[in-house]
Amino acid sequence: MSQSLLSKLNTAHIDEISSSRNEPDWLKDYRKNSLSVYDGLAIELSPLYNKYTDAKKMDPEKVSLSTSTAASTVPDFLKKRLSELEKEICIIQIGTNIHKINLPDDLKSKGLVVSSISDAIENNPDLVKKALEASKSEEDKFTALNNAAFNSGIFIHIPRNLVLDKAVYFLTCLSDDDQSVISRNIIFADESSKAAIVQELYSPKTEAQQAYLELLNTNVAANAQLDITTLQMMDQHAVTFTTRRTDLAQDSKVNWYSGLFGSMLSRYKIEYFLNGRGASSNDSEVIFGNNEQSFDIQTNVNHESPETEGRVVEKSILRNKSKSLFKGMIRIKENAAKSNSFLSGRSILLDKDAKSDAIPGLEIFTNDVKATHSASVAQIDEEQIFYLKTRCLTHAESERIIVEGFLEPLSRKMSIQVRAWIAYLIESKWENKELTINTDEELTKFVEIEETRYNEDSEIEQHYKYR
Repeated sequence: MSQSLLSKLNTAHIDEISSSRNEPDWLKDYRKNSLSVYDGLAIELSPLYNKYTDAKKMDPEKVSLSTSTAASTVPDFLKKRLSELEKEICIIQIGTNIHKINLPDDLKSKGLVVSSISDAIENNPDLVKKALEASKSEEDKFTALNNAAFNSGIFIHIPRNLVLDKAVYFLTCLSDDDQSVISRNIIFADESSKAAIVQELYSPKTEAQQAYLELLNTNVAANAQLDITTLQMMDQHAVTFTTRRTDLAQDSKVNWYSGLFGSMLSRYKIEYFLNGRGASSNDSEVIFGNNEQSFDIQTNVNHESPETEGRVVEKSILRNKSKSLFKGMIRIKENAAKSNSFLSGRSILLDKDAKSDAIPGLEIFTNDVKATHSASVAQIDEEQIFYLKTRCLTHAESERIIVEGFLEPLSRKMSIQVRAWIAYLIESKWENKELTINTDEELTKFVEIEETRYNEDSEIEQHYKYR
């Protein structure tokens, strides 16, 4: 196991990664070609976005990489969560190592695959190669970096016609040795399959600048549906760089919910490609920043075929000196008539030093479509605060009620469990508690609240319950 700083990444490091995993020649060549692209690209290619981005906060002189990490102990704060996942379908990654895979035999016999990326390269090379080829290194510096130097990752394949009743969890935590992780994650959902996937991201408390660099390819075949939740809860000394590409075939559907709460810097580049007629994507993003956190989010929806639908809603809550940058683009191509797309970025600033920028855009190349975008950035309304104070609420309680109202339209699109997780994490961050989603009694209270929040019959049910 050798170590290298990101600033000194070279072909020798790439060769060592490939050799240690006995990778095929095509993958070795792919890595080297991507490295040459990485060296020649700027951090931000768009001159419009360049003046806004905080991506330079990640210091390549401080980010340490290794071909693999030693077997890491599970951080104490994570032990409870791991015990809760004992009976769930899950894959746990600590540092670059796969700590545990739990896949019931009955699902394995039906063709469900949950494995490390290394095992997938050996056992599912065609699907891995397809995902790698879909990611164009020339489009982004950090896509090229991940394609060149990934040292870990997970692979999930949901076979044709399989409908999963329980969620698949994949949990990643950075190791306690200050080493960063470059993770190549791939998800395939075959025709007419249906599944829910939950991604949890953690890191231990450390003074070093650890980085989680992720490239996630998701491929959804015809008539398949995926509901994916990403919860980023890393320590604020860490940095997170994620590139996500989702390809959707005819009549397929993806609902992706992201709750971004941790990291000093979070840079997300998200792309949806609606390749088949009737494909649909729904992307919902909740950001809660405090201290000097920075969130740099770019979400693009590409309508490649007719009668496709895209929806992106991003909402940021910013305290102290935190900041967010939302960059979004709807592209409706020449062959995508009768498509419908919506893009929205909205921020609420709880302190005068908080800052938010939104740069939404449209590129429409055909007629007979519906497409719109919106953006707003505003300080919290002092009249609303005053009104709530007259109802015997404190200033802090008033702020929280306003934030709940700000998020409510977005929450209506989420499942009860996801709404409860988001509410729980906002509560935890507001009170400076540790960010986890342990299903303890406190979280159970949030689930109970969310179960009745939008239930129009709840008042009647309660009436009969207590008669």
